[in-house]
Order: sequence, then C-alpha cells, then structure tokens
Amino acid sequence: MAKKVLLWLRNDLRLGDNPALQAAMAAGGTVEALYVHETDRGLRPRGAASRWWLHQSLNALAHDLKRIGVTLHVLEGESGTIVPERARGAAAVLWNRRYGPAEREHDAVIKARLKGDGIEAHSHPGNVLVEPFEIATKTGKPYSVYTPFWQALKQRDIPAPLPKPRGRDAEPTAQADGDYREPAWARKLGAHWTVGEAAAGERLDAFLDELVEGYPADRDLPRKPATSRLSPYLALGEISARQVWHTAMAVAHAEPEKAGSIDKFLSELAWRDFNHHQLYHREDISKVAMVEKYGHLDWRDDPAAFAAWTSGMTGIPIIDAGMRELWETGVMHNRVRMLTASLLAKNLLVDWHKGEEWFWDTLLDADAANNPGNWQWVAGSGLDASPYFRIFNPVTQGERFDPTGDYVRQWVPEVRNLPDDRVHKPWEGGSVKGYPKPIVDLKLTRERALAAFKAL
Repeated sequence: MAKKVLLWLRNDLRLGDNPALQAAMAAGGTVEALYVHETDRGLRPRGAASRWWLHQSLNALAHDLKRIGVTLHVLEGESGTIVPERARGAAAVLWNRRYGPAEREHDAVIKARLKGDGIEAHSHPGNVLVEPFEIATKTGKPYSVYTPFWQALKQRDIPAPLPKPRGRDAEPTAQADGDYREPAWARKLGAHWTVGEAAAGERLDAFLDELVEGYPADRDLPRKPATSRLSPYLALGEISARQVWHTAMAVAHAEPEKAGSIDKFLSELAWRDFNHHQLYHREDISKVAMVEKYGHLDWRDDPAAFAAWTSGMTGIPIIDAGMRELWETGVMHNRVRMLTASLLAKNLLVDWHKGEEWFWDTLLDADAANNPGNWQWVAGSGLDASPYFRIFNPVTQGERFDPTGDYVRQWVPEVRNLPDDRVHKPWEGGSVKGYPKPIVDLKLTRERALAAFKAL
C-alpha cells in the first residue's frame, strides 16, 4: 500500500513556494491536505473579516489542490486532537512554521505526540524572508532596531521560491469550507477584492508594471492607488514573501529605472519580517508591551469615545474616513492607520489593545505579527517605535497628504461640499449638518498624553 502523507495547512494557502507541500509531493504516495479552524485554548481565533477571506481562499485552494491530485479537508475543533487523529495510518505529517509563542508551543506538543505514535513530523520555513532564528546581531541577540535589521537582511541570500508541484490531474471539488455562513455585512467585501493565489500574483504583477515607480512619492497619499494592496494575500499566505521579493528583484534587474522604487517597496516588505522577528523572540506582543515601562500607563476608560472612533464619527474627517474605509473594504490606507491609532492611543489615551482588537476583527489583512507590532509602534511601546512625544496631528496630516480632500470626501460625504480649506477642519466657520463636532481638543489632549508618558 502506498504511504500517505498529511499536509497541515495554516497561513500558507498556495501551491507555489510551499515547502511543506513540495516535500509532501516528493515523498510519493498519497497526499492529503488538512486545514483546521482551531478552537484550542490559547490560540487566537481569526477576526470576522479575516474569516470571510479565509472561506473564499480555502475553496479556491481546494480547487487548485485537486488539480494536482490532493484533497483538502476543512474541519473545526481542537487541532491538538484533530491532527493526530487524521494522521493515523500516515507515514508523516508536514507543515510550514508559524512564529507566535503560543502557536510554536502548540505545534511542538503536536509534533511530540505524533513522534510518540511512530509518525514522522517535519516543519518547514514559514512565510517570511528569513527565519527569525537565523538572523541576529553581531552579539547574537535579536534585532530591536529596524534599520540594522534591514541592512542585515539585504545581505542575506533570500531563498528562491519553489515552483508549483505537479501531480495527476483530477476534477476540482465543491466547496471545502462548506459550513461557513457569510454574514450580511461581509457581502460588500466581495465588491472590492478577488481572493486566491492567482489573484495575488496578478496584483503583484500589476503593481510592479504600473505603480511601483511612483511608490516612494505616492505611498503616503491615501487618495491615490499607489500601494501594492498585497497585505491580505500575504496574511493568509496566498503569496509568499519570498515570491514577492524575487519577483520584484527580477523587475529591478530588468528595468533599472525602477530599482530605487523597488528597494523602498522591499524595505516595507522587510518591516513585516521585522515584526515577525519580534513576535518570535518575545512574549505575546498582542498582549505584552515590548518596552516594559509602557505596560504601566494609566489608560482612560471612555466607551463613548471608543464607540465614536470605531464608527467613524469622531468629528475629525481623516480619522472618520479611515474608519469608514475599513468597515466598507476591510482595509485602510497605511498612513491613515497611523493617524487613527495615534488618536486613540495618545489623544484619547484609550488602551491600544482595544484598537488592536478592533483592527484584528475588521481587517482582512489581520496578521499575528503586523497588527500588534504596528499598534505598539504607534503607541510608543514597541521596539524602534514612534517616540512617545510623536503625536500625529490629524488635521495637519490631512492637509499635507490629502490637500484637496479627495480621500475625505470619498468616505465622509457630510463634508463633501466644503471648500478645501475647511474640509479637514469642518468645525471652523460653523457646524456641518449631520456631522459631529470633534470629540477631542487636539492641543489639550496632546499635552495630556505627553504628561502621562513623561510620568512613566
């Protein structure tokens, strides 16, 4: 009887550059793929928006896997029980690594149980450019500052992505994730996105062909489609960081006039690796401040302000535009993410954990490393963080990066008819029908935040 290999999928929903899939196919015999909606204690469940994307992605992947003779099974429950049970009769179980402390501990327990049952268990490189344990400072310690991390990473040979495996053709399957019931609010997301590995590759190619040259200058302008919009695909591994790196580098070599812009783009991809580096080497960064003293800040409890923030009704147009863009599309422009996070954590002095949890639930690209890592950067508690005295002024930021108010007018129709010089500060010159006055005095709350941080 041909041996069976079980492939356990997690954040790697693709055929190309999938080390565990490649090894499973090379082993010969039958390959069976498994995805588990994990309910194990201690593992963070996916947010609602990410779960919508996951549903679409699993069905697309099941179709692609079946084309190479692999059946994908999607189950819900405790992976600590399901994986060993599904592995009965298998010669080996293979997976690609994940880097959170709880996930690593969980996977180690499963690996030990499998080996105790006489089943081989092997982990492979995950969806990063460099494994977090393979890059260190000259003293052998983890990096805590981004710039030297980036310089070191650029000197590394990033592994070339693996090709898609070949297998016997088979008829595609019906929905693998059949028990999912799409909530009414999520239906609008399909109007903004195409999910799956093929869509990820097309988006990367279009970005490198049409947009990358303007990326350094335009990436901070929320009104312009200047960014790659690859983050949801990276979050679930429909495309790998290595694929993005090597595809971009190939374009830089073929079209030297794009090389400088591509270097800037890849530095942002490396920031993702930097966040995974912190996730691997520290306590759970979604819960614990990376700089210990900031864990003692006396946060304010302000449910009304938090509700206004989440609903895009703070009375500050660029903040409200970002929060409404998030609710409608499942993403938010990066510059505006920084502004919304700064207003919550610094002007409002509301615990950044609450904002991180809201983003975790509403972002399609919610990522175990990037989401908390970026929140801690803005809140001042992260490594190489925005310093505590850097408090973004959303009005001046709006005037600088959205000078004619195009982005604000798109998402905040209440201010659409205001002149350019009022669109970011509609309270000047009278009230605006249907739109609230600002819930904070930016100057006074800035001073309050500075005092709170200095007190630490």
